[in-house]
Amino acid sequence: MFPLYDENPHFLTPLVTWAILAANVAAWFLVQGLGTDPALTRSVCVYGLIPGELLHRIPAGTPIALGGSLPCTIEGVSSWHTLVTSMFLHGGWMHLIGNMWFLWVFGNNVEDSMGHVRFALFYLLCGLAAAGLQIAFQPGSGIPMVGASGAIGGVMGAYVVLYPRVRVHTFVVLGFFISRFSVPAGVMLGYWFLLQLVGGAIGLGRDTGGVAFWAHVGGFGAGVLLIALLRNRELVNRHPIHGRSRRR
Repeated sequence: MFPLYDENPHFLTPLVTWAILAANVAAWFLVQGLGTDPALTRSVCVYGLIPGELLHRIPAGTPIALGGSLPCTIEGVSSWHTLVTSMFLHGGWMHLIGNMWFLWVFGNNVEDSMGHVRFALFYLLCGLAAAGLQIAFQPGSGIPMVGASGAIGGVMGAYVVLYPRVRVHTFVVLGFFISRFSVPAGVMLGYWFLLQLVGGAIGLGRDTGGVAFWAHVGGFGAGVLLIALLRNRELVNRHPIHGRSRRR
């Protein structure tokens, strides 16, 4: 299920959501060369999160297999900055567009629930939690991790707590079957979270490229927990459908 839009009005101008979108797009243009080498390979090598490098489990000089035209090796220096920089990089056009679309659909209402400053803090904390869980499951990995999906997973975790009954219009492709229909946010986002758990479980013990499922799980879980601390009940109560009951 791919979300098209939700039936959930927002009241604040989503300034931080727009800023995050702009930062990701700017990084794609200015740092990653629109996905062309050598800029793409260099950005992933230098600014991507490599668990084995971060924890000094991989010797300096070890080559990283990225398949690009630029040689990439473990530098053996402090790379803690990549916990943040990796959140604004992507591996391809579809990776970027998919992440930004999910942020666009769900981010404005979550920002609406807590205000701009709290939402900026919330987003960064969810991204860090996402990276932390992925590192915990693959501490010696030499594969760079990039993408905003861990932090956006946090946004979706918060959304499902705040607005589980809001209808989300989705686009579904199953082989030759293509359809559009709406489902409660709790159903769609619960299904998404289940897929991440299954994907993470299947990949346990493997150190291969692909989707960082445990980052998605970590971000989603952080969103579920942090929203209880950061939401503003007055802002949430303005929404016609919130929590498990409909306002009359």
